[in-house]
Amino acid sequence: MSKALRLSEKWFRFGLWIVALVFASFLIGLGSNIVQNLPLVEHRYQMNDFIDKPAAAQAHDTLNHLRQQERELNDNLDQAQRKYQSAQADSATAPESFNTWIATRHATELASQDKDLITRNQQLDKLKVTERMSLSEVEKLGEQQRNLSAQIQQVQGHISQLEQAARQALSAEQHLQELRVFGYRLALTLPLLVLAGWLLAKKRHSTYWPFVCGFVLFAAFTFFVELVPYLPSYGGYVRYTVGIIITVLIGRYAIVALNAYLERQKLVEQLPNEQRREELSYDVALSRLAKSVCPGCERALDLKNPANDYCEHCGICLFDRCGKCSTRKNAFTKFCHSCGTSSHSALVKPT
Repeated sequence: MSKALRLSEKWFRFGLWIVALVFASFLIGLGSNIVQNLPLVEHRYQMNDFIDKPAAAQAHDTLNHLRQQERELNDNLDQAQRKYQSAQADSATAPESFNTWIATRHATELASQDKDLITRNQQLDKLKVTERMSLSEVEKLGEQQRNLSAQIQQVQGHISQLEQAARQALSAEQHLQELRVFGYRLALTLPLLVLAGWLLAKKRHSTYWPFVCGFVLFAAFTFFVELVPYLPSYGGYVRYTVGIIITVLIGRYAIVALNAYLERQKLVEQLPNEQRREELSYDVALSRLAKSVCPGCERALDLKNPANDYCEHCGICLFDRCGKCSTRKNAFTKFCHSCGTSSHSALVKPT
């Protein structure tokens, strides 16, 4: 078709296609923002929206109280262990000092030191008692620490159960919300796609075709590109189901359109040659010939062969001769390329 257009018309059409693309880009940008912001119409749920708040608050209070007790108990246990270690050290060094003192008494054999012997024995016994009491305190506090740790684990387990139940409820609600938001997006994009199909079918040859093409590009991009990332995916079922439905619809349309086209072509090929040529658009005929196909039946032809004046498939005239200079010329052109005579003048049919 481009060979049949004037140079200025080519540039104007190129400019109009730029207008269509720019118009589509602005529409796509606007539609993208709308599609992305549609989730804002829904409340963004969190786990705290579904957890048993009174039970969770009580459990956290209990946990905080137990942790405070644990910190205090750890401090007490640390002090008791230091006392036990000190008592152990005193108890370990006292017998050595006592043995040294005994050796000195045997050397002097002073009876006046018997009272000191009794006192030192009592001090040794007292150190042992202190050591045992310190150990007992450490063991007692250790037992309390173990019991407290068990209580903390129990409360933490209860909190985990509450949070797990809340997470399950949140997950279920998010799935429902995802479907609702997808429904909003589908309700917005599907009418645009239907409108684009109607415009493409009815208005694509109108004066304002650049805006029609721009809107069609916008609607197709919004539906097939912007909407796809938001398809709910439950193991891929929804995505593949939507793909199957779209493929079946497009395939059925293509099959029906192909059969209808073939039927129309059969009827057209039965019409007289002159009538068929008159019904063919000038630009369409030149465009098809430029692609080396028949303007009537669209089958491939060898147009370089000067003997092929008629289509060997449907019989339509492809080349005739000028009525003035008898030059072989394209049967669909308006003027002879050799002498400029109008094609409406007397023509010489090819022999």
